[in-house]
Amino acid sequence: MRAIDLHTHTCKSDGSYTPTELVDYAIEKNLAAVAITDHDSIEGLDEAISRAAALTKRGLPSVEVIPGIEFSTKYGKQDVHIVGLYISYDSGDFKRALHGFVNSRLNRNLKMCENLQAAGIDITYEKLLHMYPDAVITRAHYASFLLEHGYVKSRQDAFARYLGDHTKYFVPREKVTPSQAVELILRAGGVPILAHPPLYHMGNARLDTLVSLLKADGLMGIEVFYSTYSNQDVRDMQRLADKYDLLVSGGSDFHGANKPGLDLGCGYGRLFIPEEALFKIKAALPGGI
Repeated sequence: MRAIDLHTHTCKSDGSYTPTELVDYAIEKNLAAVAITDHDSIEGLDEAISRAAALTKRGLPSVEVIPGIEFSTKYGKQDVHIVGLYISYDSGDFKRALHGFVNSRLNRNLKMCENLQAAGIDITYEKLLHMYPDAVITRAHYASFLLEHGYVKSRQDAFARYLGDHTKYFVPREKVTPSQAVELILRAGGVPILAHPPLYHMGNARLDTLVSLLKADGLMGIEVFYSTYSNQDVRDMQRLADKYDLLVSGGSDFHGANKPGLDLGCGYGRLFIPEEALFKIKAALPGGI
C-alpha cells in the first residue's frame, strides 16, 4: 500500500516549494495523495490541482491533490490548529470568511513591522510582500527576512530576540475558535481534523475535554500520525480516535527548506500514513468519493 501525506505547506503560506514543485515532489516520492493545507490560505490549490490534472491528461505519473487548509485558532490561551480536507474552496461563503482571517493577519503584520522598526530594523510590510510575493506572511517570513538582512544569526535567534510570543515586538492576532473553524470546514463540505494534538502540551484531561467539545461541534478526525510523534503519542492519539469515533489522519507538516530535515511523506524518516486512512476519509464525505 502506498503512502499519503495529508498535511503540507507551499510558498503560499510558509513553505518553500511552489504548489507545482510540491506536486512534482509528491510524485517523485510515489505518494498516492497529498493534501495542500496552507495556513489560512487557499491560494495554492488551483495551481496544484491543475498541475496534477495536466500530468494525468498527458498520461504521465500523477498524484491525487486534496484541497485543504490549516486554520490557526485559539482555545483559551492555547494555539490549536484545525486542518480541513476536501474543502469546496470556491464557495462564496468560505471565501468571505477567509477574507476576514486575511484582514486579521494584515493588521497584525502592520503592527509587528512598526514594532520592529522601533528596534532599528529596516522592515516594512511592503518589503515582506516583495520578497515573498503571493504568500500569506507569517513569522517564518519575518525570520527569513531578518536572517537574510543580517539582523540575526539564525532563525532560532530571530524568534528568541524578536518574534517569539514573549518578546516585546510580537503582536498576537485575532483568531477564530477551534469550534468556529470546524463549523466553517463543515459548511464548505470538508472534513475537519484536529492537527498534531501532542504539540499543544495541554495534558491528557484537557485534551480529552477539547476533543469531546469539538466532536460535539462536528469534528471528524484527528492526526494520529505526525513527523515528531513518539510511539506513545501515536498510541495516545489512536485511543482518542477510537474513544470519540474519529477518522485517522496524519501528515508530515512539510515546509521544504523552512523545516530542514523534515521530508515529504516520511517526516524525519519514520513516518508512514497508509492509503487506507484516506479511503475511510473519502467514505465519510457527503455522498462519498
